[in-house]
Amino acid sequence: MADEAATDLDDCRPARDGRMSDVEALMWNIEKDPHLDPTFGSITFLDRPPDVERLRHRLSRATDAVPRLRQRVVPTPGPLGPPEWQDDADFDIEFHVRHLALPPPGTDRQLYDFATMLLRDPFERTRPLWEFVIVEGLEGGRAALVQKMHHTITDGEGGVRMSAQFLDLRRDAPDPDPARRPEEESAPAGLLGASSDAVVSSWRRTAGAAQRAGTGFVMAVVHPSRIVAFPGDVIETTRSTLRQLAIASHPESPLWTERSLRRRVETLDIPFDDAHRAAKRLGGSLNDLFVTAVAGGAAAYHRRQGFDADRLRIAMPVSTRTHRSGGGNAFVPTRVVVPAGIVDPAERFAAVHDALNTVKDQRALGIVEGLAGVANLLPASVSTRFVRDQAGAIDFAASNVRAAPFELFMSGARIEATYPLGPLSATAFNITMMSYCGMLNLGLHIDTGAVDDSRLLRDCIADAFDELLLAATATPDATAPR
Repeated sequence: MADEAATDLDDCRPARDGRMSDVEALMWNIEKDPHLDPTFGSITFLDRPPDVERLRHRLSRATDAVPRLRQRVVPTPGPLGPPEWQDDADFDIEFHVRHLALPPPGTDRQLYDFATMLLRDPFERTRPLWEFVIVEGLEGGRAALVQKMHHTITDGEGGVRMSAQFLDLRRDAPDPDPARRPEEESAPAGLLGASSDAVVSSWRRTAGAAQRAGTGFVMAVVHPSRIVAFPGDVIETTRSTLRQLAIASHPESPLWTERSLRRRVETLDIPFDDAHRAAKRLGGSLNDLFVTAVAGGAAAYHRRQGFDADRLRIAMPVSTRTHRSGGGNAFVPTRVVVPAGIVDPAERFAAVHDALNTVKDQRALGIVEGLAGVANLLPASVSTRFVRDQAGAIDFAASNVRAAPFELFMSGARIEATYPLGPLSATAFNITMMSYCGMLNLGLHIDTGAVDDSRLLRDCIADAFDELLLAATATPDATAPR
């Protein structure tokens, strides 16, 4: 949903004072619970091994254009404000860009299992929070790049933009001119300076969000019965906030009730033109088709296991990224209950389309950053427990990232496909879709403690896509002139 739900929420853009945003700080604080690890990654298949030293050189130069790739996180003393980013004096590109080979026979399954293990391994919190591994030895002379990145550095769409620093439009492209490092404010001197700077930064951002939220939200929490007395805009903002914060004690799925730290990766490919054409004929967006297929496939998985799943609760990021923003995070997290058990694919598409439109119109999205700032003032054990309880009530997470519609190359190797792997964050599975060169590459990051047959889930989602594409051919084109 990231590329089709962009809004204009200034308070959710990356902080410009060298500190994490409040949402990023919350992700950093709660990852003490391994179920809430915000690490994400991707698997990029290459037609041949890339030039390793050239790739290291390009990535080393990329750290000048994207400072967070060369910086480590420095916590603020106590709950005074978000952590800040500081240059790592011991930065070593060879630590972050590694090179290995799979043992024979070098199957895709071996690569997926390696990527799963890499994502599960925690970062060293005293170093920059990213790692790329070049993997050779795949069948057919192919290679791969497995990327791993902490969500506090950037989100999925930001990661795609950052990749422009080391990708080319042709195999033999020369290296571009070095990028100029953005100007940054100097770090405050000493503990007192750091503490005072953190207090001012935290107060400025939290106060701004609180002012936009107004007193309506607080009054609604304390006196819910008085909500009908508020002016129209405040009423809608308050109701929207309460819908997003409504306590959910369990997932909608009767089957996916357990969570574990066991993981498995599956992938899926869908032709872009077929999917885009089907979405238009059914009267919605590509993201509507994506969520409808995943929800329908999840419901079919339940039926195959002897359960019904009429509706499921999903988590989605809503992008706030502008054309000017690059790294950092520019999204707000949302959740919505979508109809899943409607057997007719066209009817299910219409119902999911309506549900997603409701989320995109939520006025509460603009105060998420302020609420995260308040949560960061609570003891870490309290905020972590609350987030874990709420995340455990989500059935799955879904995200949609747009890449390039044309071929790309990486240090002499052609990119064949890239499968994004989003963080689970205590959900049953995360499915992320990336469009590239005429295909939709879908990566499934699955908690096998919840979903015990990952291949069946993958196949059910594939079948649901096929059903939607077929249903679209029997549906009059909603965009055709009448």
